[in-house]
Amino acid sequence: MANIIKKQQHILEKMNIQSLNPMQEDALVAIKETTNTIILSPTGTGKTLAFLLPIIANLDPESTEIQALVLVPSRELAIQIEQVVREMGSGYKVNAVYGGRSISKDKIELKHTPAILIGTPGRIVDHFSRERFSKESIKTLVLDEFDKSLEVGFEYEMRGIINELPGINRRILTSATQEIDIPDFVKLENPTIIDYLGDGVSNLTIKTIVSPSKNKLDTLVSLLHQLGNQPGIIFCNLKDTISKVSDFLDKNNISHGCFYGGMEQKDRERSLIKFRNGTHQIIIATDLAARGIDIPEIKYIVHYQLPLKVEEFTHRNGRTARVNAKGTAYVLKWEKENLPDFIENAEIETISKHSIREPQYWQTLFISGGRKDKISKGDIAGLFFKQGKINKDQLGVIELKQDCTFVAVPVSIADELVATLNNSRLKKKKIRVTSI
Repeated sequence: MANIIKKQQHILEKMNIQSLNPMQEDALVAIKETTNTIILSPTGTGKTLAFLLPIIANLDPESTEIQALVLVPSRELAIQIEQVVREMGSGYKVNAVYGGRSISKDKIELKHTPAILIGTPGRIVDHFSRERFSKESIKTLVLDEFDKSLEVGFEYEMRGIINELPGINRRILTSATQEIDIPDFVKLENPTIIDYLGDGVSNLTIKTIVSPSKNKLDTLVSLLHQLGNQPGIIFCNLKDTISKVSDFLDKNNISHGCFYGGMEQKDRERSLIKFRNGTHQIIIATDLAARGIDIPEIKYIVHYQLPLKVEEFTHRNGRTARVNAKGTAYVLKWEKENLPDFIENAEIETISKHSIREPQYWQTLFISGGRKDKISKGDIAGLFFKQGKINKDQLGVIELKQDCTFVAVPVSIADELVATLNNSRLKKKKIRVTSI
């Protein structure tokens, strides 16, 4: 037990986390002491760390097989959890597999079996059917954002996966929604329920912005100018609306990214990368971005189109005012438009300031080398400092992937750095450097 506690403290120190919150503390105890656990807690409260810490503490370092399987409803959530495991620095191998990614990449990575496998149900079924690894040692099953997996139609795949895992002795289910029906195939008997949904989001302020015209685009731009260069998400119900809003923001020179289900996986990932590193401070998104994506703390969200259900309203709002931070949800409505019954006590705010957003400061560069090439963040930083001749303030966020890297640099020197660093050698590999 002392070793487990020491490992946990080491992980938290590595992640710059001073202490766990009450939900995480309760979840740790429940998962260690019981076989079936349900964690109900709002988006952004740290459910991922809550189940990963006890899972890692329970792994057998002598095993060479997969010991824990985490099923998720989206590619972005799979990538996010994989990144968290890597940041924990436990020494255990982890891999994420999901639709939209090359099967050949999965096959290469799974040749060296991970201790923890994360994946979307469809892709996991594919690997199960091709028997790419043994299922005998999988003892822990996590169904993360379980209600979302059911909502997007993964019940058939999850049923098949669970039926092929007779050795499961620990089940963990997480959700940010109270009203969920758990089908019998999950076999979640007498679970311990950790419920923190009743706590609500005390630091969230909801405000209504009234547009004088049915076309709310001018009002949206005025609001964005008033908010300045704070990070935020604009939510739409349809991808066609996203295109319309995006075109209008382009015309008004407001830098932004887009995120919706019909985008290519590569474009979705790059949109999130640019948001995380500050290249874009705004993402226009469908409800796909309401949960299960890895983005930093945001100051506000805008309901450009009103949500159709209370669950959508709740999950959208959950992207801001996370944990102890403050945030604002702006409900943008036409003056003749009625708000749904579930939007209550939303004070009306008048847009009075006419400040202009500052121009985009960061630009993202793509580098054709990553972890598989034995390249580290330190190697990337050294390249930019020595050959690029930039200072520390000019080097932004570095995101190291398996086969590539993304680096944020000031827009003013981006082209010069591309010209200087393209076709450089890094760890004996000739790399391409391009602006994206």
